[in-house]
Amino acid sequence: MNLFSLFLLAVGLSMDAFAVAVCKGLALKKITVRHAAVVGLWFGAFQALMPLLGYFLGAQFRDAITAYAHWIAFVLLALIGGNMIREAVFEKEEAETDGALSFRSMLPLAVATSIDALAVGVTFAFLDVRVLPSVTLIGCTTFLLSALGVKMGSLFGARYEKKAEILGGAILILLGVKTLLEHLGVL
Repeated sequence: MNLFSLFLLAVGLSMDAFAVAVCKGLALKKITVRHAAVVGLWFGAFQALMPLLGYFLGAQFRDAITAYAHWIAFVLLALIGGNMIREAVFEKEEAETDGALSFRSMLPLAVATSIDALAVGVTFAFLDVRVLPSVTLIGCTTFLLSALGVKMGSLFGARYEKKAEILGGAILILLGVKTLLEHLGVL
């Protein structure tokens, strides 16, 4: 996977965290650099940790399913991306996010927004990916976009939340298609 594809993957994965960060920005009374940094650190750390865990999990099964690795990557990325789009388009508005940045508030949000990154990490075990630089890029990208999301939430409201999730889902689907087409020799 080249750097550009990896960056697109990182952006796609970070869209759930970005959307939640926008909600946090809406809920906070006065935004400070500390608020943006705390939200960015929570989401960035979990978006880096989960694919690393997924990679180690997938590596346990790599030898048994190497022949199907590109198909597995395609299916997982397409399912994750499709689910993100479905949730953005068809799900009713969720309960309002509060402005709390406590451990109790942020831990479930960080885990929930990074579950898809765990599945992507499993695909890393089957692809030609250098895992540590990859998860670092994913974590840093999510940190930056989440911090930006807090600020955007305070400025623009929830206007871009659904669009960001749809874009993230589309990116993941396209990366899955690209992976499959490369395997089939079309690209």
